Amino acid sequence: MTAAEQVRVVRSWEWARPERPARREVLAALPEREEAKPPLLFVPGFGHGAWAFAEHWLGHAAGRGFPAYALSLRGHGGSEPAPEATLRSYTHDVTQVAASLPRQAVLVGHGAGARVVAHAMARYPARAAVLVAPVLGGWGTFGTALRRNPVGTVPAVFGAGLRLNRRQLFSRELPDADARRHLARLGRAGRRAQWQLLTGRSPEPAVGRPPVLVLGSPDDRVLPATALTRAARRYASAPLLFPGMGHDLMLDARWREPIDAILDWLDKDPAPAQG
Repeated sequence: MTAAEQVRVVRSWEWARPERPARREVLAALPEREEAKPPLLFVPGFGHGAWAFAEHWLGHAAGRGFPAYALSLRGHGGSEPAPEATLRSYTHDVTQVAASLPRQAVLVGHGAGARVVAHAMARYPARAAVLVAPVLGGWGTFGTALRRNPVGTVPAVFGAGLRLNRRQLFSRELPDADARRHLARLGRAGRRAQWQLLTGRSPEPAVGRPPVLVLGSPDDRVLPATALTRAARRYASAPLLFPGMGHDLMLDARWREPIDAILDWLDKDPAPAQG
């Protein structure tokens, strides 16, 4: 599929109320030689920016022949501030960047970024999608966060930023200096987007039924293991698990294991779902 063929699906009400343009940060790592592999677009979760993938996964994917791009959603990383951003705003960011890539992209969403990717798949014909430790929303996820990190979670209900801690994001294997460095870079999502993560509508069916891989850790302290199973069942699969890792698989001590699993799956060229 060429860039010209990457037609986005837009609803009539979206034409009537177009999303405000925003300056977006996109980081990239490209292979030394063209291998005709699909580009990967990494979408970070709330509070994270493209930097979270630039740390390890972008270069590693490029080293295995995949053009790799990471987007900072508006209000995150090096993108322009957007305190009133919504899930629709973030979905717009993903579809716009994906449509600008030279070939049909694989969308890789982490955390709440997986929810954004799920919405984007209803508007952009992704070649495939990967949902990493997917926070797809709902009150069950909120309850888990409240039990495990009440101090950082309660203020988010009243419009403040959700504050995640070291135990939620990383395993004990990650050196403290690295954990502190990553935590210091965390930002915050838009107030409305945070609320919509709990109360917003479910994503519409994906365009073209692309294959979807779900992976995460059973020891994730942001979302329960049952959430991984539910997310995988939504796409008629089973989750790929990495025990002993934290929520931020791309930054944790054993970061190579999940990205290699993703790239191995893509090298097998998974087929679109039938039916």
